[in-house]
Amino acid sequence: MSEGADMDQWTLCYEGYAPDDEPLREALCTVGNGYLATRGAAPEASADAAHYPGTYAAGIYNRLTTTVAGQTVENESLVNLPHWPAMTFRIDDGPWFDVDTAGLLEYRQYLDLRHAILTRRMRFRDTRGRTTAVTQRRFVSMDFEHACVADMAVTAEDWSGRLEFRSTLDGAVRNTLVTRYQDLAGTHLEPVRATRPCDDSVLLEVQTNQSGIRVAMAARTTVWRGRERLSARRRLLEEPGRTGYDLAADIASGQTVRLEKVVTVFTGRDRAISEPAAEAARWLPRLGGYDDLLKGHTTAWDHLWDRFRIEIEGRGDAQRIIRLHVLHLLQTVSPNTAELDVGVPARGLHGEAYRGHVFWDELFVFPLLNLRVPDLTRALLRYRYRRLPEARQAARAAGHEGAMFPWQSGSDGREESQRLHLNPRSGRWLSDPSWRQHHIGIAVAYNVWHYYQATADREFLTHYGAQMLVEIARFWASVASYDRDRGRYVIRGVMGPDEFHTGYPGAEDSGIDNNAYTNVMAVWVILRALDALASLPEQPRRHLTETVGLLPEELSRWRDISRTMYVPFHDDGVISQFDGYDTLRELDWDHYRARYGNIRRLDRILEAEGDDVNRYKASKQADVLMLFYLLSADELAPLFHHLGYSFDAGIIPRNIDYYLARTSHGSSLSAVVHAWVLARAHRERAVEFFLRALEADIADIQGGTTAEGIHLAALAGSVDLLQRCFSGLETRGNQLLLNPYWPESLGTLELSVRYREHPLVLRISGHQVQVAAGHGMHRPMRISCRSETAVLHPGSTLEFPSGDSRIDRPSPRDTATPPQPP
Repeated sequence: MSEGADMDQWTLCYEGYAPDDEPLREALCTVGNGYLATRGAAPEASADAAHYPGTYAAGIYNRLTTTVAGQTVENESLVNLPHWPAMTFRIDDGPWFDVDTAGLLEYRQYLDLRHAILTRRMRFRDTRGRTTAVTQRRFVSMDFEHACVADMAVTAEDWSGRLEFRSTLDGAVRNTLVTRYQDLAGTHLEPVRATRPCDDSVLLEVQTNQSGIRVAMAARTTVWRGRERLSARRRLLEEPGRTGYDLAADIASGQTVRLEKVVTVFTGRDRAISEPAAEAARWLPRLGGYDDLLKGHTTAWDHLWDRFRIEIEGRGDAQRIIRLHVLHLLQTVSPNTAELDVGVPARGLHGEAYRGHVFWDELFVFPLLNLRVPDLTRALLRYRYRRLPEARQAARAAGHEGAMFPWQSGSDGREESQRLHLNPRSGRWLSDPSWRQHHIGIAVAYNVWHYYQATADREFLTHYGAQMLVEIARFWASVASYDRDRGRYVIRGVMGPDEFHTGYPGAEDSGIDNNAYTNVMAVWVILRALDALASLPEQPRRHLTETVGLLPEELSRWRDISRTMYVPFHDDGVISQFDGYDTLRELDWDHYRARYGNIRRLDRILEAEGDDVNRYKASKQADVLMLFYLLSADELAPLFHHLGYSFDAGIIPRNIDYYLARTSHGSSLSAVVHAWVLARAHRERAVEFFLRALEADIADIQGGTTAEGIHLAALAGSVDLLQRCFSGLETRGNQLLLNPYWPESLGTLELSVRYREHPLVLRISGHQVQVAAGHGMHRPMRISCRSETAVLHPGSTLEFPSGDSRIDRPSPRDTATPPQPP
């Protein structure tokens, strides 16, 4: 955050105008509602080095092809839609206002985190010595997802004259935000029509040039002095792909004149509409003005914050960032998203990095939704279910069974991973084997099971979830092959979450064998699929097994694999990241840090030097540690024992220390995962990583990537560190479990959750845990805190000891045993 940032816990504030900071500010000042979002670009700006107007609607993709490095590549992208906030002004036929050329006297921009309203205040003096104050506001309605609102108030401090506004809908936009994509095709929209539904309104309709999705925006622009609507002189502006009005009014010294703009947005993927242009034109006159729409918008946000209340007493700066992270989560996925056929885009609806694709980020997002708006999780999981046929086809095409979900997903569920990527450090286009990250299926299965654990939604499990679990388990059973020498099943040719290792030296794109994370979690998926089948009533279970052709001998093979999957270890008992990891070279970390400073993207540095990160014991994000992130020791111990391996207390800290020394933290998720796994044994180090995770986007610690779109999983994951990690909250075995190791340096945590429709308030400090239940007709529920279990009745409160007396005593997580090779 820039110097002088407001310390108000509900405001993100920037003082002074800094063109070099604008790309970051634009991403962090995005306003949205889960249906669409608009970057915080200045309304008068066009795309250039400092500014990038961008509006993105969930699920609006388009596919283009480009010839690069002698190859034809195809990329599907989330489309930059017409710039609806476009507004500027001028005085007495002078130049149109431009923040980059104005003689600024004051400049302040702030985002209201409570209600997602972006405000910009300026004072400037022009070349004729006239002083003008300007206030601009905008929001995207959380109440009515198709409405966007902006206004601009201009005050003539020491002059009188003619004030002319320009307000347009600008459809002449392209996808050009990400510099390393500049050589790839980026023109996705073609104009359809521009009309004038009534005297104060215009309508612009465009269409994506491959996917054929129509997008319509209608804008009503009016001019006001106080509560008086002015009869401004109005001139229609029509250019290719752009339409709007120039409006002129007289203004006297000391007066304020305000331009108000209300916009409706509809797309061809909306439900219950005739067609986008008709709906945009039909709804616009039904909407009130700025103040009317603001009431519904703020009420909707107040209701959301009631559910997402997470308070850290005494940590004001951290509190504000936590709220910023929750805000951006809800601007990407909200109740407005539930009716859409969309997933969780890795970079939110905030930019064009990763082309708006859906990765595994829902793994870090759903824990926040499961305990607050589980219906939204359910809707987002349906995105995966609808693409199950495509995942089955992908598995068959690869010679496997079951469902192979894509590492990058877009509109229809095919693999969208790039086959070439640009290393901006060397300027070379390189092959990209990211499609080998089949562990995405593990994330889908994990999310299905944990949604069920949090909600007991048997209807979802019966009709959707169990089928996904079965087909993903079937895929892993199909991929696994029996190694007679080891007497165990193995999995070859994959990539783990650590994206640095794409293969072995000399075969860099062929994947690696027996990635420990993949092998262990594949077994976990198989066991959960068996659990899901066992939990179904006889008739639905029989229907499912008949539908997918699941035979008893296949289930028998699953059970055999679940007992004899191979897990690689080093000689000292440390879990090996994959077969052969221990034979790789050690990297001279001090040398590279001294030479380059920031070595997060060590893979790019080494490639530019003519070297290859595949040769070294170096991780972008250590995927062995992901095992300890996803599964508590209480879960891992029986899982390893089921596989025939021992597991004792030394293995977790030993693995953490080993891989922490060999990690570049090139992933925005690395700080989240390391904070989590350090929380039990090294609490204050965990707090350091937690604070680092909070800074990931607001400080843009990856050096320019946040400007291309926020890192949604890292934002959600940082909040989940409070919710589940430091509190030790788990939803497992039809019970709410708490195993808190709350760092006293973080003060006191209070948060609201809903567990299986039970509204709860948790208050956790270093000394005590309180769990208060809301009033209602709910059945009593069992709460366990470490070794104590009690029954919580509606309207009552339970208290458990939390803290310091237990710090040095082994917890259930710490008393598990280290894996040893059999």
